[in-house]
Amino acid sequence: MDPGASSPEKQDKENLVGIKSKGLGVCGWILFSLSFLLMVITFPVSVWMCLKIIKEYERAVVFRLGRIQAQKAKGPGLILVLPCVDVFVKVDLRTVTCNIPPQEILTRDSVTTQVDGVVYYRIYSAVSAVANVNDVHQATFLLAQTTLRNVLGTQTLSQILAGREEIAHSIQTLLDDATELWGIRVARVEIKDVRIPVQLQRSMAAEAEATREARARVLAAEGEMNASKSLKSASMVLAESPIALQLRYLQTLTTVATEKNSTIVFPLPMNVLEGIGGISYDNNHKKVPNKA
Repeated sequence: MDPGASSPEKQDKENLVGIKSKGLGVCGWILFSLSFLLMVITFPVSVWMCLKIIKEYERAVVFRLGRIQAQKAKGPGLILVLPCVDVFVKVDLRTVTCNIPPQEILTRDSVTTQVDGVVYYRIYSAVSAVANVNDVHQATFLLAQTTLRNVLGTQTLSQILAGREEIAHSIQTLLDDATELWGIRVARVEIKDVRIPVQLQRSMAAEAEATREARARVLAAEGEMNASKSLKSASMVLAESPIALQLRYLQTLTTVATEKNSTIVFPLPMNVLEGIGGISYDNNHKKVPNKA
């Protein structure tokens, strides 16, 4: 390989307009002198035609005889434009909002979705934005659409829904690298909405509902198990102390009397009820006479 030969990337960068400029030449300087002389001769009138006002958020790229006058754009303030030899282009440096329309994307798991987003960018080099691309805003808009489809096509649907911030950051990095030679700096990329088919939405909703029901049943079963363990411990405590059962009766009576004053409950021990039932059973047997 020839040491004097440069790489293709370096050659492309040197061939970009505004990266490397040449002088005007002899004919150019002659025309420049004639234009300046014409401005001096018609001074009272030429001032209003040659002085241009550039706003704070704008820059002016001046072409003199078809060549960019300086590597850096002029402005803000007053600039001098010579008649017949100078042409200038204004460039807005404010942040531009680029809405990406819904793009139909086939994800890695073969699901068709529609995704839209928004890109915020601004021009940091007016010379590169004017000289290196025909329409910088249209080029950025089309590149944003293509990058969005390419990046999301390598992700599954669950990854798109769960990792929007990471995907937006990767899209921003790719766009920033691709538009650097255009004088564009991408400030932010956001994914606004992910639209999935209605049938898939119903399937996902049914799956989520089934998952919630299963989780609720597991929690209810755990609650029943804990409640049964607590009741078992309480029964063991009451069995050890009979007076505790009477205190529990009185506490229940107090609670019921507070909530419903018209209802009065008298707790009776189970052995008393069994004794009453046994007496009535014996009395019935005594009253029935034996038939001979």
